[in-house]
Amino acid sequence: MPEKKRTPRATRKKSQNLSEHEKHERKQRVLTKGAPSMVRSIADAVVVKDEEVFLLTQPDSQVPLESNHGFGLYYHDCRFLKGYELRLGGAEPDVLVSDAARGFMAAFELTNPDIRMEDGHLIPKEHIGIRWERMIDGARRTLNEVITFQNVELQQVEVPVSLTFQAEFEDIFAVRGMLPERPGKLRQPSWKGNALSFIYEGKDDLYRSLVIYFSPTPQKTEGTTAHFRINLGPRESRQLLISLVISESPDLNEVQPKARAQPDHNSTKASLSRSVEEWLGLHTKVHSDSLLLNKTLERSLRDLRILRTHIAGQEFIAAGVPWFVTLFGRDSLIAALQTLAFQPGIAEQTLRVLAGYQGQQVNDWKDEEPGKILHELRIGEMARLGEVPYTPYYGTVDATPLFLILIGRHAAWTGDLTVFKELRSHIERALDWMSHYGDQNGDGYIEYKSSSEKGLINQGWKDSGDAIVNDDGRLATPPISLVEVQGYVYLAKIGLADLYQRVGEPDRADQLRREAEDLRTRFNRDFWLEDKGFYALALQADNKPVAVISSNPGQALWSGIADPDKAQRTMERLMAEDMFSGWGIRTLSDKERRYNPIGYHLGTVWPHDNAIIAAGFRRYGFNEAAQRIFTTIVEAAMYFNNYRLPELFAGFPRTDYSVPVRYPVACHPQAWAAGSVPYLIETSLGLIPEAFDRRLRIVRPILPDFLDRMDLYGLKVGDAQVDLGFERSSKGNISVQVLKIEGPLNVIVEP
Repeated sequence: MPEKKRTPRATRKKSQNLSEHEKHERKQRVLTKGAPSMVRSIADAVVVKDEEVFLLTQPDSQVPLESNHGFGLYYHDCRFLKGYELRLGGAEPDVLVSDAARGFMAAFELTNPDIRMEDGHLIPKEHIGIRWERMIDGARRTLNEVITFQNVELQQVEVPVSLTFQAEFEDIFAVRGMLPERPGKLRQPSWKGNALSFIYEGKDDLYRSLVIYFSPTPQKTEGTTAHFRINLGPRESRQLLISLVISESPDLNEVQPKARAQPDHNSTKASLSRSVEEWLGLHTKVHSDSLLLNKTLERSLRDLRILRTHIAGQEFIAAGVPWFVTLFGRDSLIAALQTLAFQPGIAEQTLRVLAGYQGQQVNDWKDEEPGKILHELRIGEMARLGEVPYTPYYGTVDATPLFLILIGRHAAWTGDLTVFKELRSHIERALDWMSHYGDQNGDGYIEYKSSSEKGLINQGWKDSGDAIVNDDGRLATPPISLVEVQGYVYLAKIGLADLYQRVGEPDRADQLRREAEDLRTRFNRDFWLEDKGFYALALQADNKPVAVISSNPGQALWSGIADPDKAQRTMERLMAEDMFSGWGIRTLSDKERRYNPIGYHLGTVWPHDNAIIAAGFRRYGFNEAAQRIFTTIVEAAMYFNNYRLPELFAGFPRTDYSVPVRYPVACHPQAWAAGSVPYLIETSLGLIPEAFDRRLRIVRPILPDFLDRMDLYGLKVGDAQVDLGFERSSKGNISVQVLKIEGPLNVIVEP
């Protein structure tokens, strides 16, 4: 079977021949998130990540050599490896199974198709078993691989094996579809002994290299292809060991190939496995009588570990693989909020990191203002050259109130004012931003309007350029005051008022409470659409309502800003058929003109959005609706690989398809998707921490219909830990058992 010819150069030439208008249009779609990426689908990608290094491959283990895909090996906003293909006598191997459940490693089981050799000899299909283990050691910026070939028959066999590599060192924005001319210089690939090296001289004065080491040394090299002849006796096996090493330095000598010992694969695997288990061991343990829920929760917590990332020695949860493996204000804050009942330490780290990047000045290019919390930080070549404003970029209207909410919620769980006192000046600056820069038209609501040439058009969580639309289909006109963001401000001030009271500043506390109550009164007057029985998505220029039916008001319920009678009607509207797909609540009603079931924010279903809305339903006592969301989100997880909830999925109704339809370029794993099930558990069980008073209130606990028992072990409230059991009785009531308490804690159940 001859090897299929590839034409990556022709593909690149076609891309470069786009008109200037087409190039500009693609750049704007990526920069303003008209689409998160313009590559073909990565919905079935196998993902491996440790620290800042991550790899995406096809399910058959390959990284295609052709262009217009998002697969490859990445580090620091750069795709170091673009293509990587294995061939057996020129033929593609057949994949039997792939597994990346551990996160830092993946294993593939392959076998050979029929291979007709040059001398006419046939190697029958399924004669050779191939186990391909690949493991990322983020600390050493290395992808280590072991490829084991086994002859499963009783006749001797010799098979030609080739490995072909491609590296172009594209910036993440180029991968996503901006198609810039390469700013730096790509050196000719070169071989030195058993090493193949690719080196890129960046225009940002950094050298980037990928050096690939082989053991044994290839018997033949040709371009960027390594050739081997694998001789296997009956039932015999042999291994190829491959290490792909990433380097980044202003010193050319630092990125050159170096003599190195072959890594101990088993030792590295054991070390990384221990690190994962130690991290999971810090979390509250949950066990239920639903295997599906147990699997989904375990996957969620492991995904948060995968997304753990460092910058300048500080740890945070990156937003999502592959497009957003960096610090995001909104995403990192929401993921930390979702997991407070499981590991409050994530919140502490997130708050400190974001405080360090808080806005200091007015900078229109970055949409920066004093006191504002960042949206996104990039450290790749395009960012370093100033081609994009993400160094960092501050175009987010909601990260600042979410920062303040997290401070209040973290204190409620821990009973500790250390973070509040440490970040006191940052808190004051954030409050000042909300009062002044965030409300530049003086109407009492926080709004946004980008000042940056390459900034985001929309700056709430629905930040694609076409996300905020009127009922006639036209885009909303800035400045835009989003419905949920006013709720965030309300909740932030309520939470902080309690902390100011505790540090002996009752006047400041009373001021914040008055401001919150005034906002609540005006909000329920100005955002309510009586004719629709629903809240407006936003107020736009001249305070005209954006009168479409969207999911955003559900997040306003989460904050508690809604009047009870309006909350009831909002819940009923959100659970109507045009909003509830059967897999969750859509971002936009299917009756709206701009509805698109695969539009990024125009009709898709986002797990985190649904988890926050379910928490809002619980706040107002809408238990049945909250249970329904919990059930459908967990059921959806069953249809994704390893029970991994993606960033989003399509809004097609469940009656049309028996599975949730994948969104082609959704991030997975993704932080706030991974936090959704932990948060659904916390809010469904009615866990209300009052750690300053050494108390845990359990208010109207519910369980979704698919389970009857759930136990929590090691739930931390202040200095205490508690084990709890929740069980459904024969009459349908939920009983609570306090199984064990360590430390000072009073548990109060409010049925």
